[in-house]
Amino acid sequence: MSNKPDPSDSLPPLYCARIEYDGTDLKGFQLQAQGRTVQGEVERTLRRLTQEPVRVVGAGRTDAGVHALGQIIAFRSTWRHSIDALQRGLDALLPSNISLHSLQLAAPGFHPRFSASQRWYRYQIGCWSGHAPLRARYVWELGPGLDLNAMQAAGDHLVGVHDFASFGRPPQGKNTVRHVLQARFSRQDDILHFDIVANAFLHHMVRNLVGTLVQVGRQQISPTAFQSILRQQRRSLSAPPAPPQGLILMAITYPNVSL
Repeated sequence: MSNKPDPSDSLPPLYCARIEYDGTDLKGFQLQAQGRTVQGEVERTLRRLTQEPVRVVGAGRTDAGVHALGQIIAFRSTWRHSIDALQRGLDALLPSNISLHSLQLAAPGFHPRFSASQRWYRYQIGCWSGHAPLRARYVWELGPGLDLNAMQAAGDHLVGVHDFASFGRPPQGKNTVRHVLQARFSRQDDILHFDIVANAFLHHMVRNLVGTLVQVGRQQISPTAFQSILRQQRRSLSAPPAPPQGLILMAITYPNVSL
């Protein structure tokens, strides 16, 4: 990333930032006709700080209730002061469920969505008995008894280039082919993590995958049946989506860019 605006660019300087948010009380990332959204809150804060209307673009349009540790945004502004002053101002004015972790000038041509090479999502499943109100905001509480080995065997079928039409729809166009680089289950105490890394994702893809993988973990379908659902490319075959609160956008990777 450049430290100075490009003087040949007639548009205002382009900034990019990494933000974190708790999506529990937000209606997702994208602006909605009603309700608070991540984009709306950030734009409102930028307008208050810069005294100009600012449009924010995100790397991913997370759903209502979904969280992010590494969402990337970009915006243009005629801000006349230092980047540090802009970051401090945003830190001070953003609502408590949204936080700014880094801010810098973006290179010419940068786009938070189209310039990305990889996305990493994590889904968290609570394996404890009963209900834990203080932890339920960030997990799907399913309790003990899931067959982790079977779930991983099913998850192994996701790695590679596949048509994921059974598990989601494209945000635009008709292409449902995606390249999954990692699909791994791990356990930390009584929380089961499903980490999936891909070049891009379909709408609701991770939640639909998790919903069907849980069927494998409950021995309702086999890993082989899960592979068959993937191959048949029919959305009606997969399970309903897992609830949103267990999903976290962990990080987004860009070629030759550190955010």
